[in-house]
Amino acid sequence: MVLGPPVIEMRGAAFRYGRHEVFRNLDLDVYRGELLSILGPNGCGKSTLLRCIGGALELNEGTVRIDGADIGGLAPELRARRVGFLFQQHTPSFPFSVFDVVSMGRAPHLGMFGVPSAADAALVEEALNRVSMLHARDRPYTELSGGERQLILLARTLVQQPDVILLDEPTSHLDFRNQVLSLKMIGSLVQQGVTMIMTTHDPNHALLFPGRVALMRPGGRLLTGPASEVITDATLSATYGIDIATFSVPRRGGPGDLRLCSPW
Repeated sequence: MVLGPPVIEMRGAAFRYGRHEVFRNLDLDVYRGELLSILGPNGCGKSTLLRCIGGALELNEGTVRIDGADIGGLAPELRARRVGFLFQQHTPSFPFSVFDVVSMGRAPHLGMFGVPSAADAALVEEALNRVSMLHARDRPYTELSGGERQLILLARTLVQQPDVILLDEPTSHLDFRNQVLSLKMIGSLVQQGVTMIMTTHDPNHALLFPGRVALMRPGGRLLTGPASEVITDATLSATYGIDIATFSVPRRGGPGDLRLCSPW
């Protein structure tokens, strides 16, 4: 049972690109310490919804509040202290060291001409350790693999110390191995009580984690609830327009079964 008020409250939300309506009249709650997975087909508006939640896009109607504060009314530096955003991909332009890239996450907590302190440096090393990348602290960021860069960007987000981390399809540009590594790291953060909202095009990713799912359906409608209730043969088939079945397989090295889904 989830206790306490939601950390994120979206009420009556609507967003349009010109005349194209992405969603309208959406209500959504996210509770502290949970991972909410937002599912849906390409082009349904998952990334747009995530950017509206984080304040990067302004709603046409409705409100988004974080701990009771209107996200749109927060100054950019204050918003960056509350919300961290991990985008789908990042193209490096300069060979900063891994340590320097992660240190950039402390910018919202420093003044315009602020210099990271010893305490900031300790937070950077702690974040690198949490994502198992401390060994790469002095390597040029440009020399890392795509999966390693994703972990470094996640560490940079962690040192922001935000209340909520938004993950926009964090495995979409990764090979199979790096997808697994990234998903394992997200699972580890879930166990540590980090609040996250993750968009994904793969329902199997949502089934890997405890917590709730928001299935974004045509017309911008949300079906929200426990994964076992939301991710079903009927809802997936209707949402993606193909026949999809859910099934269970024995969980290797752990208790219970693992639920998965696949086209017929």
